[in-house]
Formats: sequence, structure tokens, C-alpha cells
Amino acid sequence: MTHRFKLSRRIARLRAPAVAAIILAFTACDTTNSLNPESSTPPESGIPAPDAPSLAVSFAGGIPVGFFAMPYNVIGTRSNGTLRNIYPGNLLSELREIRARGGKVVLNLAGAPPRYTDRNGNFSLSMWKASVDRFKGVNFSSYINDGTVVGNFLIDEPNDPNNWKNHRPVSVSTLEEMGAYSKNRWPGLTTIVRVRPDYLGSTRRHIDAAWSQYHSRFGDPAKFIAHDVAIAKNKRVALITGFNILKGNGGRMMTPTQVKSWGGALLNNSYPCAFISWKYNSSKLSGSAMQSALSYLRSKAQNRSTKNCRG
Repeated sequence: MTHRFKLSRRIARLRAPAVAAIILAFTACDTTNSLNPESSTPPESGIPAPDAPSLAVSFAGGIPVGFFAMPYNVIGTRSNGTLRNIYPGNLLSELREIRARGGKVVLNLAGAPPRYTDRNGNFSLSMWKASVDRFKGVNFSSYINDGTVVGNFLIDEPNDPNNWKNHRPVSVSTLEEMGAYSKNRWPGLTTIVRVRPDYLGSTRRHIDAAWSQYHSRFGDPAKFIAHDVAIAKNKRVALITGFNILKGNGGRMMTPTQVKSWGGALLNNSYPCAFISWKYNSSKLSGSAMQSALSYLRSKAQNRSTKNCRG
């Protein structure tokens, strides 16, 4: 995709010593709990989820709307959908809370790119499979069956040659193998690739959904989504959409007016099965005007017909 958000290999610094000690204990066996501010893949939740009271509400209907890396405990009135990279030991507890709060989640089971990038800086399918296999002993089938889990996020921007040192995109055939591997493990789990649908093969079998993230450089959002929906329909794949709320306005944060206008244009199209944007930031999204714009998007998403992302 044109606008790129790359993961970092740096470990984020936490100021509180007590928290740092806990993080250090987990990163001794998992060194991917970090991300660059422009990354599109959230870090793993390596700390056990706190015991928080469940809101015990059901999904309000429509399609999920929310943000990457949104903490499960803020799922509620304005956002009910997210993409998360969760530590295997925390998966069931966090899914339980997400379901109790009426939420939906796309799971990034492969984790951050360092998990499937070899010593030469290139994509490794064998490493990717090994990373996915961390979850083979975790039975989360009930959350797949009831729709709490939207799908498995296989990889981000496979078409971007700059993601790898050899400048070779991850091929469509490799994506198909990744999708087949996921379906072999979890037959009912939707497979998702964050790439616009034109990159996917016309005879795809194991990829269920593409992901079209809007940026101001693409021009009219209504034309953008109509174009990608037409391709997705032709290739018989589902489509997730959203935007980069932090830098989608020519590299700047989107204004509340843009969030409402551009998001409304994307949501006016009835084809997308979810609206999940980069990226949750509590301080930058806290203003009253922004909260009003987000409530508007939630209302539009909730009034849509509920659908899955199986294509």
C-alpha cells in the first residue's frame, strides 16, 4: 500500500520501575513487545490481563468499528472493534473480556515482523508458521464460532518491497500458503491480509478478506472505497476498511471534521465488513469534537447490516 507504517525492533521504555520489571521478565522469552509509532501491528500483551469487571453487554449489531491496539477495557460506547496482538497466555482472558463488553477483535496470531524476519532481514515462511504455532494449544474455538474473533491478520503490506532487505514482496502464492496453514489449524477462522484487493490473485482460495486503509493522498474517499469494493467483489473477497487517524491527513492527524466526513463516506458503502483504523491513542482522541465524530461513525456502523468477513 502507498502509505506505510513500519514496525520497530526497539523495546519501548516504560518509566515506572515496577512495570519495567514485569515487562523485562516477559521479554526475556519474547522480544517483540514493542512497536514504532508508525507501525500498523500492535505489540503483544505480555502482562497478564487484570481482573476487570465485565460490562456483560452484547454486540450492538452492524459492523465492528474501532482502532488497532485498542485496550480491551475501553471497548464500549464509541468503539467495539479492534486489532490486537495478544500474548498466547493472555488470549482466553482477554477474549472473555472483549466478548463481555460486546466487542469484536481481529487477532494478529503471527505477531510482530521480527518473529518472521530472518537474520538477513527477509520474510521467512517457516518462521511465520512457527510463530502462529504458539497458539496451537490454545482452544479459542468458541470465540471464533460466536464471532468475537473477526479473523486472523496474516501479514501487513505484503506488497511493499521496502519491508524486506531483498526488496521482494511476499508473493500471492505465499499468502495463499499462509491462509491454508491458518485454515488447517482453525478451519472456521477468517483469514485477512492488510493489502488492497487488487494485489490478491483472481483465483484465491485461502484468503478471505483484503484491507483498504484510506489516506488523504487517495483523493475522494467515496471513489476510493467504490473502486476497491468493485475489485473485492470481482475476486470474491470480503473487505475491511478504515483510515490512519493519526497521520492520514497528509501526514498530520485528521481533524474531527475529516473523521466524520471521510469516515462517513467509507461507511456509506455497504460492502465492508469492519471499520478498524490506525491507531488508538487515548490523549489524541479525547477531545469533545473528536469524540462526537467517533460517535457518529459508531452510529453509522451500528446501523449497517451485520456481516462476517468470510468473503
